[in-house]
Amino acid sequence: MREGSLFFSGKILVALLCALVLCGNSISIEENAITMGLGRDAMAPDISPGGQPRPFIPSLAPSPLIPFINSSVPALSGLCMLNFSAVENLMSVTATDCWASFAPYLANVVCCPQFDAILFILMGQSSKNSGMLALNSTHSRHCLSDVEKILVSRGANENLPNICSVHSANLTGASCPVIDVIEFESSVDTSRLLSACEKIDPVRECCDQVCGNAILDAARKISLTGSSLDDCKGIVMRWLASKLDPSSANVVLRGLSNCNLNKVCPLEFPNITKVAADCEGAISNQSACCKAMESYTSRLQGQCLLTNLQALNCAASLGMKLQRANVSKNLYNLCHVNLKDFSIQVFSQASGCLLPSLPSDATFDKSSGISFICDLNDNIAAPWPSNSFEPVSSCNKTNKIPALPTTTSAQCGIHIESIESIMFLLLFVCLMFLQIPP
Repeated sequence: MREGSLFFSGKILVALLCALVLCGNSISIEENAITMGLGRDAMAPDISPGGQPRPFIPSLAPSPLIPFINSSVPALSGLCMLNFSAVENLMSVTATDCWASFAPYLANVVCCPQFDAILFILMGQSSKNSGMLALNSTHSRHCLSDVEKILVSRGANENLPNICSVHSANLTGASCPVIDVIEFESSVDTSRLLSACEKIDPVRECCDQVCGNAILDAARKISLTGSSLDDCKGIVMRWLASKLDPSSANVVLRGLSNCNLNKVCPLEFPNITKVAADCEGAISNQSACCKAMESYTSRLQGQCLLTNLQALNCAASLGMKLQRANVSKNLYNLCHVNLKDFSIQVFSQASGCLLPSLPSDATFDKSSGISFICDLNDNIAAPWPSNSFEPVSSCNKTNKIPALPTTTSAQCGIHIESIESIMFLLLFVCLMFLQIPP
């Protein structure tokens, strides 16, 4: 067994799983739906039939399978001048959000937005001493390596930069011409920028884009012809992170990332030829059609956890692909496809997990391990898109969508190829609803 991660050898894990399943007298199997005072998802459109679904908190490793934390001190390069002590608490939050084997499955929604945020905040806080909002290429390599080592020492995945598509160039100024703090502040209306972004309402911001537009305007002020607006937006966000305390900066940055992640479907859709062939036109064989559809959705379910709004957009994206392939029938209704069918499943597809559209951080507890909040309401039908369908948004109250249950740089695209991944999913399936009494 390796410290710092949840990799178990096959024999040990099988023995543990057998013990968990067979010891019925000591294990309580239940939904563990715990009301956290969240009510209905804050970003969900205001359409709700009777009954309030309850948020669910699955625990990755209930006691006594407590996560094993590597307590060794990481060997840092000594060549990175970033102020790690200024973000001590947020480093721990990031490590938990990106925990070991679980990071790929929470990558798009929780892990990578938080990893991006900690890098912005580190750069911003360090600019107070350096006067610079970017590193050169040499220092950026050392600093990214040091950040990774610190996070791994606290339990994070060892391959975090690859999972989140982050490179050392992300810590440089890239193509943005303004990286000096004094030059930045002389070029931008900083009072307007700070006023728009020092506090944001995470729901209203996604609709009104007050902070987002202020960042975009500032980025245009410091960009030149040929420079990337995204590179300059990164510089703007680093400056913001230097003017806010780290905790407040984290709230703002995560709020902005939530607006982006809920706009799109992060799933990679395999070829739909088989489904289209069995389901086109009048559908001569409904059983064959639905079998093909079930096989197809099962291939989506190994990728990652989705938010409820992402699931709606994934349902729409797949529906439109099928319509373009001459599938005219509502396959979601015909074959009983639900929103949960687009996200990772547990208990042989008896239950699905959709994260809230305002996803919270994962949490670590010594007695219950790593936990995160799911919105569970398993049989909400996936909506078949109409010709006038628009991407689902919490801002558009005219969208006729079902009630929702009560994110970034990474794409899901996670495929189970290694024994560690298979073992992890077995652990995830068997422990999702289990609570072992102390």
